[in-house]
Amino acid sequence: MSFELKHGPGNPRNSEGAFVELKDGRILFVYSKYRGGDWHDHCVADLVSLTSSDGGRSWSQERVAVKNDSMNVMSVSLLRLQDGRIAMVYLRKSKVPGSSFIDCRPFIRFSADEAESWSAPIDMSGVPPAYLVGVNDRLIQLKSGRLVMPVACHRYLPTGDGFGSGIVYFLLSDDAGKTWRQSSQCCYPPMWVESGLQEPGVVELADGRVLAWFRTDAGCQYKSWSSDGGETWTVPIPAQEFPGPCAPLSMKRDPVTGTLVAIWNDTHPARSVSPAEGTGGRTPLVMAFSRDGGIWWKEHKVLENDPQCGYCYTAMLFRGKELLLEYNCGGHGENFLQDARIRVVPLP
Repeated sequence: MSFELKHGPGNPRNSEGAFVELKDGRILFVYSKYRGGDWHDHCVADLVSLTSSDGGRSWSQERVAVKNDSMNVMSVSLLRLQDGRIAMVYLRKSKVPGSSFIDCRPFIRFSADEAESWSAPIDMSGVPPAYLVGVNDRLIQLKSGRLVMPVACHRYLPTGDGFGSGIVYFLLSDDAGKTWRQSSQCCYPPMWVESGLQEPGVVELADGRVLAWFRTDAGCQYKSWSSDGGETWTVPIPAQEFPGPCAPLSMKRDPVTGTLVAIWNDTHPARSVSPAEGTGGRTPLVMAFSRDGGIWWKEHKVLENDPQCGYCYTAMLFRGKELLLEYNCGGHGENFLQDARIRVVPLP
C-alpha cells in the first residue's frame, strides 16, 4: 500500500522530505510543498509536516513547519540527536541583491518539544554567496557525537544552466550543532566526470569509517571513505555496484541489525527497463542490502519500474522489520518530480 501526495491547482509539486520517530511513537514527516503555479527547484515552497500514528499507513492534516521567507526552502533532513532533541536541516535559496546569482545554503533548527516548535535557523556554511547543495535525509551523527552534513559546491557560470560541476566538502559540528566548520579536505571529481560530484550522502560503517557516495554522469555513483570522522577522505572512485543515470542514491544502516540498505535507479541489465523520454532515466527504483560494510550488495528488490515514470530522492526510516520510504514520483515529461509517495516495505 502507499500514501500519495499528489500535486494540484495552487500546489504544483510535493517534493522530497524526511522522517523521524517521535517519543510517543508517532512518525513525523516533513517535505516541501510548492505553492503558486510553477514547480521548478527555485520556485516558492514551504516545509510542511504530517504525523502518522499507525506506522506510516495513514497521515494527519498538514501543518507548516517552516514558512518560506525567500525564494525557496527544500531538501529537508530530520535526525534524533543523542541529547534527545530533533534536528532539522534544509536548503534556503534566495536571490543575491543586484545580481542574477541564486544563493543556496543549508540551515539547521532544533526542537526540544517533539517538533511543536523550532529554534531560530543557524547558517551552517558561514560563507559568502554560494550554491551549496545538500540532499534530503542526509544529516548523520557519528558514535562520537559529531554531526556530519555533506554538501556539493557548484561554481557559478554565466552561461548554460548557470552552475558548474560539483566538488564536495563536509560540514562538521562537535558541539551538537551550535557551530559548524568545513572538513579539512574536499572530494574532487576526476576530470572526465563532467557533472562533478553531486548530491552527496554519508553513512557510518560498523568499523567506524564513514562512507560517502556521489551522484555523477559517469554511469554509476562514485564513493570515498574517511577514517577520521569526516575530516579527510580517500580519492573518489567509481562505485560500480551502483550503476545508474545521473540521479541520487540513498543509503542508511539498520540500527538493529547493522545491515546497509541502498536505494537508487539501477541500470544493471537484470533489472533495467527502457525509460520513456522525459523521465530523466530515473526508473527503475531498486533496493539492495549489504551485511559486510558495503563490500557486496545482494537481494536486489525492484520497488518501482514503470518506464513512463521517474522515481528519486528517497527518505528512509527503519521500524523493526519494516522500512518506511518516501520518494518523488510522477509521469514522464516535465512533471516527473511533482508527486510524492510514502510506502511501508517489509525487510528480509
